[in-house]
Amino acid sequence: MADQIVATPEIHEYVRAVSLREDPILAELRAVTAGLPGGTAMQVMAEEGQLLAMLVGLSGARTVLEIGTFTGYSTLCMARALPADGEVVTLDLDGRWPAIGAGYWQRAGVAERIEVRIGDAAKTLADVTDERGAESFGLVFIDADKAGYGTYYEAALRLVRPEGLIVIDNTLFFGRVVDPASRDPDTTAVRALNASLRDDPRVDVSMLTMADGITLVRKKPAR
Repeated sequence: MADQIVATPEIHEYVRAVSLREDPILAELRAVTAGLPGGTAMQVMAEEGQLLAMLVGLSGARTVLEIGTFTGYSTLCMARALPADGEVVTLDLDGRWPAIGAGYWQRAGVAERIEVRIGDAAKTLADVTDERGAESFGLVFIDADKAGYGTYYEAALRLVRPEGLIVIDNTLFFGRVVDPASRDPDTTAVRALNASLRDDPRVDVSMLTMADGITLVRKKPAR
């Protein structure tokens, strides 16, 4: 069995040439976001956005919860993949970032599928649970402050339906997870979540060495 290849810049370019389908609206939002402070590091790769859209379709999700909107590139990718009556509920701490994406959602014809909730994510997640009830989402995407990942994961597990999917971004966290010298709260939280997922009997799990690490978590059905 072959080992994993090294993803050189040439390999990345080849993959993009034969696989990526980023249209002008997405490309423009990506360019605008890249011009913001920290924009390049904080937004998902175009390939990851395309993967998210495919996962929405494969999972049959009609409702998506996103924890961490930023400028809404991933929001747009997932909203487009939903049926016409589907919905993305997306959470962010600061309303100025989703406001950047709102015009692009409108141009793409999916603004009516997107509900933005602004505020502390832990509190908003509690509110969403109270309002909608447990197991009310088909897919949850977590891409917010890393120190909160443990809290967000447990909330996501309550909110996703059995056999639904949780997608967690940045689970390799710029490679810091394997650096013993990296002991900051964000890296520590990502490491702790990764270790707990490996041993969590409630779910099936697979970590992909794509982008900055993407972990797919499938909630097992009740027995």
